[in-house]
Amino acid sequence: MAQDQKKEIEIDNDDKGKLLVEWEFPEFNKYELSRTWLIVMAIIGAGLIIFSLITSNYLLLLIIAIFVLIYIIRHRREPKIMDCMIFEDGMQLGENTFYEWNDIDKFWIIYEPPEVKSLYLSFKIGLRPEMAISLENQNPVEIRGLLKQFIQEDLEKENESFSDGLSRMMKL
Repeated sequence: MAQDQKKEIEIDNDDKGKLLVEWEFPEFNKYELSRTWLIVMAIIGAGLIIFSLITSNYLLLLIIAIFVLIYIIRHRREPKIMDCMIFEDGMQLGENTFYEWNDIDKFWIIYEPPEVKSLYLSFKIGLRPEMAISLENQNPVEIRGLLKQFIQEDLEKENESFSDGLSRMMKL
C-alpha cells in the first residue's frame, strides 16, 4: 500500500518539476496545558462572563461561548501531519494543495529556536492570508537559499505575526 502511494506521488510530481526538498510538520501546535494555565483561563473566562452579564453585553457572552466551544473541539483533535514539498515549479502542502511560484508574492523565515522555526508566505492575491509553515528540523539557511531562486524574500519582516505570537503565548 505504501509503495502504491509513493508511485502516485511520483506520477503526480512529474508536471511540477524536480522535487528539491521535502519535510513533514504538524498542522498546528498542540500544547500541554498545566493546571495553573487552566485555572487562570477559567478565572479570566468567568470574569468576562460576569462582566458581560453586568453590562448586558450578550454579544460578548455569545463570543466567549463560541470561543470556548472552538477551543475545546480543537484541543481534543490531534494535528494532522502535513507534507511540505518544494519543487522547481512551486510548493505543495499536504496531498492536494499546490502553489505555483507566480502565485506567491514573498517569503520570510523567522528562526528563534526552540519556540519559533517558521517559514511565512504571502500571496499575490490579497484575500489570501499569510501562511506559516513550521520548518521543524530543516536548515533555514538551505530553505532560504532554495526559495530565493524562485520568489522574493521580505527582509523587513523580523518577527512572527502577532496572531502566531499570541497563540503561542496563550497556548491556543
